[in-house]
Amino acid sequence: MKRFYKAASIDQSNDGFGVLLDGRPVRTPGGAPVRVTSKRLAEALSHEWSAQAETINPLSMPMTQLTNTAMDLMADVREDKIAELVRYGNTDLVCYRAERPQTLVATQEAQWQPLLDWLRQCHDINLKTFTGVLPQPQDSSALTRLREIISSYDDFALMALYMGATSAGSVVISLAMMENALTAEAAADAAQVDDRHQIQTWGPDEEAVARLARSREDIETAWRFRSLLTAA
Repeated sequence: MKRFYKAASIDQSNDGFGVLLDGRPVRTPGGAPVRVTSKRLAEALSHEWSAQAETINPLSMPMTQLTNTAMDLMADVREDKIAELVRYGNTDLVCYRAERPQTLVATQEAQWQPLLDWLRQCHDINLKTFTGVLPQPQDSSALTRLREIISSYDDFALMALYMGATSAGSVVISLAMMENALTAEAAADAAQVDDRHQIQTWGPDEEAVARLARSREDIETAWRFRSLLTAA
């Protein structure tokens, strides 16, 4: 699509902040006027529209894409996404530990155990750890509590949490990042412990390196979206 406007700006009203293109409100693909509660997020959306060249490239507008998805789709799929995130409780990356080599065992313990300790201390969720890769059931009380925490997120925050969890392979890592217990960089490092070990052991693989870079970028995007949501 060709750029059809000269300037992007934001406006403020009783229901939050919107984005204007030449004074006209931006709408989601579903037709709803974009409204967000954070001025910083509205400014980021406006900046993405301002940065477009002669042709609009949606892939260069991650905050806009996440906002559109949160507004147009999340309400309809909310319960499915919550259920999917809760299922990570039984398969979460940080709960499954290697038996060897000792260097990997030690790195997993150092990177992942503090996250499980944080989850227990801050949210009273005690997830057990296992060796091997076969899924093992967690206590139902832990999963019930996990559902309560995830369900407390509004549609926008849930969008960020979901993107973080699917990119990291861990709802624990994503929750810690959403609640500022981890930076995006630290979250990506925690998510890629096993991959980095494989690269160090067997050498870099071009496809694997590219995949890890995309995952790191997606984790950063989820963190930035959440940060903008909570910015003053």
